[in-house]
Amino acid sequence: MNKRVKWLIAVLLVAVLVSFWFALPRQLFHSPTSTVLESDDGRLLGARIAADGQWRFPPSDSLPEKYRQAVIAFEDKRFYSHPGVDPLAVARAIRQNFARREVVSGASTITMQLIRLSRKNKPRTLWQKLIETVLAFRAELRYSKSEILALYASHAPFGGNVVGLNAAAWRYFGVSPYQLSWGQTAALAVLPNAPGLIIPGRNDQAFKNKRDQLLKRLMEREVIDSLTCELACEEPLPSAPLALPEKAPHLMNHAIADGMGGQHIASSIDYLLQQKAATVVKRHHQRLEANKIHNMAAIIMEVRTGKVLAYIGNVDDQGNRHNNRVDVVMAPRSSGSTFKPFLYAAMLEEGRILPKTLVADVPVNIDGYSPKNFSGNYDGAVHADEVLYRSLNVPMVRMLKEYGLPRFHHLLKEMRLSTINRPPNHYGLSLILGGAETTLWELTGAYASMARILNHFNKSQGQYRKGNFHVPVYLRSTELESTVPAKVFSAAAIYNTFESLTELTRPIQESGWKQFSSSRKLAWKTGTSFGFRDAWAVGVTPQYAVGVWAGNADGEGRPGLTGVSAAAPVLMDLFRQLPSGPWFEKPWDELIEVAVCSESGHLATKDCNRVDTVLVPEKGIRSRACPYHRTIHLDEEKKFRVDASCYPVEKMQHESWFVLPPVMEWYYKRSHPEYKILPQWRNNCSSQGNGRVMQLVYPEKLSEIYIPTELDGSRGEVVFRVAHRQPQSTLFWYIDEVYYGQTKKEHQIALRPAPGNHKLTVTDEKGNSISSRFVIVEE
Repeated sequence: MNKRVKWLIAVLLVAVLVSFWFALPRQLFHSPTSTVLESDDGRLLGARIAADGQWRFPPSDSLPEKYRQAVIAFEDKRFYSHPGVDPLAVARAIRQNFARREVVSGASTITMQLIRLSRKNKPRTLWQKLIETVLAFRAELRYSKSEILALYASHAPFGGNVVGLNAAAWRYFGVSPYQLSWGQTAALAVLPNAPGLIIPGRNDQAFKNKRDQLLKRLMEREVIDSLTCELACEEPLPSAPLALPEKAPHLMNHAIADGMGGQHIASSIDYLLQQKAATVVKRHHQRLEANKIHNMAAIIMEVRTGKVLAYIGNVDDQGNRHNNRVDVVMAPRSSGSTFKPFLYAAMLEEGRILPKTLVADVPVNIDGYSPKNFSGNYDGAVHADEVLYRSLNVPMVRMLKEYGLPRFHHLLKEMRLSTINRPPNHYGLSLILGGAETTLWELTGAYASMARILNHFNKSQGQYRKGNFHVPVYLRSTELESTVPAKVFSAAAIYNTFESLTELTRPIQESGWKQFSSSRKLAWKTGTSFGFRDAWAVGVTPQYAVGVWAGNADGEGRPGLTGVSAAAPVLMDLFRQLPSGPWFEKPWDELIEVAVCSESGHLATKDCNRVDTVLVPEKGIRSRACPYHRTIHLDEEKKFRVDASCYPVEKMQHESWFVLPPVMEWYYKRSHPEYKILPQWRNNCSSQGNGRVMQLVYPEKLSEIYIPTELDGSRGEVVFRVAHRQPQSTLFWYIDEVYYGQTKKEHQIALRPAPGNHKLTVTDEKGNSISSRFVIVEE
């Protein structure tokens, strides 16, 4: 043989080897797969059919031992000893086919069947058989035996539109492949060989014969004993395919929207807790349906990791009668009062308030914006923590104005509340009352993050970690890099805020809530949007955070749809499903003890009668000293106020007195009968006119007033109101220096000023006077 021939042979040999090596595609299968969602412990929560209409679960890299033994016994008993082709099986097939003069045996190994499946079942010709044989050899070089079995089981046909062992186990038996009995396993092992057997009512006996023969073969091989074989042969065959579980359909949609369609999603959902939460939501939804409140959502999170343990995107209802397919967990809705704790914590952080600082609760008009308390009443002055847990609107708006709207807007964006996407002036001061939108997802995540910051601070000797503040996560293993600053709020501010939130009054349905509170302390907040469209309740403990929303997905408001009545009972019920634990530890490294005035809550001065000590954030020491206590001088009988111009100094009685500004006092004394107004001055004292004795309640200075037209077509009236320290005084009312009348006791008067600019002047019989300019706006 000359060199040229040898060279050609070598080239051909190399070409054959290269062709052989690259003959097998890098990826055997390109078919779309179903989206599969499972719980934290691997149980199926739900699945979505693949894009080609097949139930084909994503490939699994492992197999149950039962199925491994059954499929090898049925399809390829020498699977572990042959290199992809079984010579003995080939010889047997040639002998049988030759004897019968027809193809009765194909001698295909599991590896060859895998290749045929990957090539979309090409015609069963001799040439195609030869190609499958070559590719089977090549597959044995690339994959291990375990990988080949797993690939085969994941892509074998199981009748109808069911492909793969995982899909077949759920569609025919409603369980995981690892939960199959021997009878069920044997039935699925024989199906790929003849998937047409699965048609209910047809071929049942042939199907049973194949399964039972396999079970007997397994018994002969001593894989199972005779009793197991006998019992397995008595098991029923699968009938019509079963519906797959739908335990978290809205989370499934959320994951698909996140780009996880067609994947196996290992979620953080607690399977049993998800079912309990769904039951709780369904029960409360039935209660609210009578008021035509059709939708409800809830989320339960683990504080430590931020993982979602239960996700109820909406109530389970037939079809989509009331937009029940809408995932309200992710839907932007009016925030109601749910941002109030963030403002409270921010102001504590800076020392602008202390927990018991008095905040004015009187009617206010700020550039035409006149917020109202939900109850319609005013208390004159309310402690800051009470403003929070009673969710009083007017004092909270005043707090926002003091803190600064742009700064609070920036804080919310810093917390990564993505729905805050407009400039501060778009929201105005209504931002704190529901003028912005949020999602249950991000809101609950924010409360959980605050708890996480506090927990970590106490466990790490006063350290802050950047990753503590982040949105919820729903995957079993997720690494999050938070872009939120490590210290959004100080641990001390968070602790004081949570302590205040434990004081909320539980809903009426929560009978015996005091006993519940003693066994399970809970920081929680409700919210109700304008027009009764959204009801919120969010609660947090050191271990868990729970958020609830109730309402109508189409935005229809309903009377009585409030956070306390609609959402809070659900929140309490969900917390009952969770194990209790210890309360937050005090962040001692950031708390300082300060003396505060018992009545005003401000830092105590020498004039304060009673002093308490409280733990507050470090910057609380910068807070304002009590402005409401002052020393006054009384006569011997303590009946009148006096000074040196009218009374001997040695006979004066000196007392510290709690004095609120006139408007605050006017409202405050209505609900605080213990409040003592300042005594009157003796008539002969020169100081009696000093100090502010009256104040305008309405209108405030430079107010724009719109007067509506009455039903009869006449112009309406404006009610002007003044607070006087001595209600018995007579007040005289003037507009533009024109006298309009006088009042006594109840100092208010209804007038109809003409459109335009005006000046109101009010005087009392002692010559005290106040003035205010206002504008009457035409329609």
